[in-house]
Amino acid sequence: MGVQVNPVEAGRARGARTAGVAAAATVVTLAGGLLLWPSAQPANAAVGAGTYTVTNGGSGLCLGSPGAAADAQLQLQACTGADGQKWALTSVSGGFRITSVSTGLCVGVAGAATSAGKAIQQQSCSGGAGQVWSLTESGSNHRVVNPNADKCMNTKDNATTAGAAVQTNSCDSAASKQWGFTPAGGGQPTTTTTSGGSTTTTTKPPVTTTTPPPSGSAIYASPSGTDGAAGTEAAPTTLTSAISRVASGGTIYLRGGTYRFSSTVSIPQGGNGTASKRTQLFAYSGETPVLNFSAQSEDPANRGLALNASYWHVRGIVVERAGDNGIFISGSNNVVERTVTRFNRDSGLQLSRELSSTPKDQWPANNLILSSESHDNADSDGEDADGFAAKLTSGPGNVFRYTVSHNNIDDGWDLYTKTDTGPIGAVTIEDSLAYGNGTLSDGSQAGNGDRNGFKLGGEDIAVNHVVQRTIAYDNGKHGFTYNRNLGKITMSNNVSVDSTERNFNFDGGTSVFRNNVSCYSSGGTKDKTIGDVDSSNQFWSGSNGSKCSAYSGKLTWSFASDGRLVVSFGGKVVNP
Repeated sequence: MGVQVNPVEAGRARGARTAGVAAAATVVTLAGGLLLWPSAQPANAAVGAGTYTVTNGGSGLCLGSPGAAADAQLQLQACTGADGQKWALTSVSGGFRITSVSTGLCVGVAGAATSAGKAIQQQSCSGGAGQVWSLTESGSNHRVVNPNADKCMNTKDNATTAGAAVQTNSCDSAASKQWGFTPAGGGQPTTTTTSGGSTTTTTKPPVTTTTPPPSGSAIYASPSGTDGAAGTEAAPTTLTSAISRVASGGTIYLRGGTYRFSSTVSIPQGGNGTASKRTQLFAYSGETPVLNFSAQSEDPANRGLALNASYWHVRGIVVERAGDNGIFISGSNNVVERTVTRFNRDSGLQLSRELSSTPKDQWPANNLILSSESHDNADSDGEDADGFAAKLTSGPGNVFRYTVSHNNIDDGWDLYTKTDTGPIGAVTIEDSLAYGNGTLSDGSQAGNGDRNGFKLGGEDIAVNHVVQRTIAYDNGKHGFTYNRNLGKITMSNNVSVDSTERNFNFDGGTSVFRNNVSCYSSGGTKDKTIGDVDSSNQFWSGSNGSKCSAYSGKLTWSFASDGRLVVSFGGKVVNP
């Protein structure tokens, strides 16, 4: 199908907003408009691009992700069918890229090392040689080879027990170096998003292809469903009824179309999945469900989707026009993937405690926001509606990965803290993009908005956040600002271009800066960076450094088929 890209020239005067910044990706379709699914194949057939569970020939245990953290070593696990044991193979030059369905991270050799005994990890996807794998048939299984090292995937000491670490080793016929690939039902989704036009931003919601083929035990909901319906594919129920019925670890499929609500849709505290099997709320294959809350008035109680439970996986939905947050998360250990939150009357997606009485050890923690977009969120006073927020009362371990926040009335990201509630847990933002914040897609602005790309603190409270491989472009105030966070923020491999005030604004604290780049197409204000700053950075002090040549021209972005965020300037992909 044709893809339209309506980008904006980076070299225009600062302050002209980014309504024309475009996002585009390729969607594979059949003649009838259906999405193309991988064909089923036996475990010992030739393995191609698709999604698989991977079992070890020596033990029968599954290759598993240990959690959401980048650079964590892979391990053997008892096979449960959880997303943490599903791996998406994408064809690349020299073999395959292998990506965790659960985390969106790539399988790679630690440090791209070429010697034996090196950890095989889940890493932020870089396209490097340490993340390329070839498969060699070995009986009914396959050897998994890193051509860069000419080493095979193995377990440490050929171990065959659950928890065994996975590492590189020489290639031979040992059973622990043989791996079986069994199709897991579907590949990673491809999303097409288009932002264009001179006055408004129109977003085509994600078309999700990751949802497995419908199963007999799943519950189905549709905009025309009824509470008393059976919840089958032929007789779908409502979303609220499906939530009340779904068992722990079960699946709800949402058919495409617009669901209209006048009150919050709550996934209640206690209605949890498990660490081995999250409860799933998925878009039906090839369809886009839109949860519309335009009937709500603007009020802090009028959220859209409230995820108060833990161990859920939400994928492929759009939430719009809520009276407060579009998606509000107070539970822990959830994955929210391929969502769009737009036109809500507070932050599009926010992590905070459910109740004022919630103890700090129950603040939302270890949530992963993955391959998601938040835009055009605006409240009436123009100072609270951010794209993404983990602020005031969020716990540790929350991660934003491959996420895009643009044209929100306040900030792209808000990690605000205040004295009354104290520090929040450290947040990781990586491989993400913030642009045009402070101005809506129709050009509207509000005098009260902060307009930063990434606002990282508040009220002199120290929190050691991590921000890495992230881009801020043409935001209405600062690109990145410490906002009185006196902690040790790790700022590495980030780029900020054409902020109205400073690209990097760190007037205090003990932050660590490595390999950051600051650029202006014209004019500019000198960056302020107090902390541990070395010569690897190229901050703006009156002129652009040599690295800025990569960040000129038209800005475009898309989600790749495996969920990675791809950003280009002047038609060339950049990797901060």
